[in-house]
Amino acid sequence: MKIIDITIPLSERTPVWEGDKGISITRVAKIEKGSDFNVSRIELGVHTGTHIDGPFHLLEGGNTVDQIPLGSLVGKVQVVEIPSEITVINEKCLKDLEIDPQIDRILFKTSNSCYWETDPYGFNKEFVALNTDGAQYIADLGVRLIGVDYFSVSSYDDLIAPHVILLERGIILLENIDLRCVVPGIYTLICLPIKLIGTDGAPVRAVLLAE
Repeated sequence: MKIIDITIPLSERTPVWEGDKGISITRVAKIEKGSDFNVSRIELGVHTGTHIDGPFHLLEGGNTVDQIPLGSLVGKVQVVEIPSEITVINEKCLKDLEIDPQIDRILFKTSNSCYWETDPYGFNKEFVALNTDGAQYIADLGVRLIGVDYFSVSSYDDLIAPHVILLERGIILLENIDLRCVVPGIYTLICLPIKLIGTDGAPVRAVLLAE
């Protein structure tokens, strides 16, 4: 079995959504300063790096992260590659893909993946993601989780409606994954969040298992 880590590394250089506060990592106890232990403290938003969005992110009565069934976050997943010329994942694009109807988790590998190579510390607005009709098509497929290889499953210019459509169906959104080294196909996904109580999102360590 091969384990493929699709998690974005967290450091003070990790990019965040424009306007968000970045990561702060501070070592508050140091052996070289006489402490018995090295102890670090971290401050970051719950949507920093590789993370999941829970329904509460946009829905007032939606499930918070601690209420998401773990079964949605572990299981078979299909990694689907979006052609490089596609700039928006819409209904037409999705209908042209060979999505396995037996798999209820989908990860989209797009041209966004190049950003983790060419601009790993920047925030680029021109990323590939779902628009409203694409989100509706995905919701109607009855999937449990979708993921994308950049900051948002929704396009920058169509940000809210796709999120609402998906989260209203209870679909978990996995964002900021790194699929550069992943060949399209079927894998086992494990993406377990920090068990935060009452939050709208949480960082995860996301891996794919390949037989």
